[in-house]
Amino acid sequence: MMVEIRSPAEIRAMRDAGRVAANTLAAVQAMLRPGVSTAEVDRFVRAHTRAQGATPSQLGYHGFPAAVCVSRNEVVCHGVPSEREVLAEGDIVNVDVTSCFKGWHGDTSATFRIGAVSAEAERVALAAQRARDAALAVLCDGCRMGDLGAAIEAVARAHGCTVVDAFGGHGIGRKMHAAPHVAHTGRAGAGMRLRAGMVITLEPMLNLGGPEVEIDPDGWTVRTRDRALSAQFEHTVLITARGCERLTLPDSPDGAWWL
Repeated sequence: MMVEIRSPAEIRAMRDAGRVAANTLAAVQAMLRPGVSTAEVDRFVRAHTRAQGATPSQLGYHGFPAAVCVSRNEVVCHGVPSEREVLAEGDIVNVDVTSCFKGWHGDTSATFRIGAVSAEAERVALAAQRARDAALAVLCDGCRMGDLGAAIEAVARAHGCTVVDAFGGHGIGRKMHAAPHVAHTGRAGAGMRLRAGMVITLEPMLNLGGPEVEIDPDGWTVRTRDRALSAQFEHTVLITARGCERLTLPDSPDGAWWL
């Protein structure tokens, strides 16, 4: 498995791509409210991405029919936007934006609360964000892949949640998905050693119930098997000598609490 080490020029290009994706996610945040369909989110993402001179990486990827994944409540990931899927008060919804800008990809997501949510919904959303941040805190040149998974699992246990192990993060660059696979479960000190200059996504998916999932007949939408709530947060990150750099930061971070 070859994992690419990015040059300074490539890193600059990936910062630009990450900023485009993050700008779109920040703009989506402002439009989410009860009564908005997930298809409206898809149309908005298409237009906003195009206005930045980029294209949605997900559109047509292995036949995916939309420009964004919108995953509501018990949908873990890869939710297909639909006119019939309408946001309601109390929902949590993950919006996963991947943008291609000048041949490079940036990938980011956040789970948003729609109005006032239940204590359980708040718990899993907060746990997912803290799990991502715990992995970011241990990510550095020379760390092991298992260190990331162990950090994520520790946060999940502390919040009474489980970690989905059927999906993970990935390398990213000129391809949306590249080596290595980034597992969100693991044992500290185990797994491949990560090096400065690698760019990966960290995107843990946490469930209130069990970690098991199933896929809808559409071949894409992934749900918790027990229909418990699920949440996810994601950044594209560059590994550095001293830690890591989040590449998916918007031009204006004001109000972007999910960073």
